Amino acid sequence: MKRLHVFFSGYVQAVGFRYTARRIGQSLGLVGWVKNCYDGRVELVVEGEEEVLKQMLNQINGAFEGYIRNNEIAWAEGTGEFSSFSIRF
Repeated sequence: MKRLHVFFSGYVQAVGFRYTARRIGQSLGLVGWVKNCYDGRVELVVEGEEEVLKQMLNQINGAFEGYIRNNEIAWAEGTGEFSSFSIRF
């Protein structure tokens, strides 16, 4: 199991980003969270199989093509701390 930690920047708030990310994550059976940051970015922490995490990242990038300017991506070993996928406020 792997952990994917991403900061998305660009026009990523007020466009349904968090709800779309949660829907994609849940549909792929992933667990973690997504939230808006005060600096205008969106932060995503999600765990699952590496190939499925890559699918999620590709789906988000495709859904928000033209909105995302940059992804700051970090990979780590999964911790197993999550039991669902949520939106944090």
